[in-house]
Amino acid sequence: MKVVVTGTRGIPDILGGVETHCEELFPRISDMGIDVTVIRRSCYVSPENRRDQYKGVSLVDVYAPRRKSLEAIVHTFLAIVKARRLNADIVHIHAIGPSLMAPLARLLGMKVVTTHHGPDYDRKKWGFLAKTMLKAGEWCGAHFSNEVIVISQVISDILRTKHHRTSNLIYNGVTPPVRSSNTDYIESLGLTSGKYVVAVGRFVKEKCFDMLIDAFTALNPEGYKLVIAGDADHPDDFSEMLKDKARRSSTVLTGFIRGERLNQILTNAALFVLPSTHEGLPISLLEAMSYGLDVLVSDIPANRLPQLAADDMFLTGNVDALREALRRKLANTQPRTYDLAPYNWDNIARQTVDVYLHAIEG
Repeated sequence: MKVVVTGTRGIPDILGGVETHCEELFPRISDMGIDVTVIRRSCYVSPENRRDQYKGVSLVDVYAPRRKSLEAIVHTFLAIVKARRLNADIVHIHAIGPSLMAPLARLLGMKVVTTHHGPDYDRKKWGFLAKTMLKAGEWCGAHFSNEVIVISQVISDILRTKHHRTSNLIYNGVTPPVRSSNTDYIESLGLTSGKYVVAVGRFVKEKCFDMLIDAFTALNPEGYKLVIAGDADHPDDFSEMLKDKARRSSTVLTGFIRGERLNQILTNAALFVLPSTHEGLPISLLEAMSYGLDVLVSDIPANRLPQLAADDMFLTGNVDALREALRRKLANTQPRTYDLAPYNWDNIARQTVDVYLHAIEG
């Protein structure tokens, strides 16, 4: 069986929730004897990341314009054509925007599996036309895919109620970390172990990092600093405003980090905060939980994991509620233990291959 993957920016070491998902999932599927090719967007491939293979997964770079309005759809069209030339049995399309190309993949004679990572049309960054196209992509994925995977029950309910489509619920996963014993990186940032709050993600409006900075600054907890690990894929007025707000409030910005640097940040944090108004099933939250961090999240449905309690949440979009929740958490923050068995990547890989087999047989 040959599987060609598109909809992702690419792997490895390319920031993003879908990208982390693919980087963990597809090497495991390759280890199960499946021939996997991930098609990467050329604009995210750096000289340091130029390669044709990663942990048994073939990598093919295909042109993508570095414009957020055109990048995904242009690249996915070219990737579907490339998949046909590679004689793919299955095209696995990630996210609803790229799923607009599901009919083309079917027309070219390939089986289609789509993974719905969340209703991206709810993101604040998109205008009317983009939201319309994303909704059309969701419709195409629901109606033209041989099989649909969803990463949360919330998304499964959306597909069932809006499109009368059944789906395969397969969660995002998390890899148990090996905690860092080093502190040189956090010390270089002026941080002290156990004395900072961390948030991780891209600098887009729905992450609400501006609100987090406002709430933390208003609280001004003695001895604590705020750290935001991330940056913007496409710099814009919002990301520049956020960076300016961070500088004026003495918030520590690390930029995009992975590996040992992110390991040190998560190993030594006191509290992880995710104030988003939109998520699918946030990998950054699962990663924080895997480190045993105390967490504070907005009360959107995607964040209401069964492992969390009401005390771990605050009213979405309310800066006063976030400030009060930060005060409450920092007064009694402590390490946590969570049951992360449902988010095991090896099980997720096996479940995904079962979906492929169903698609082929169907």
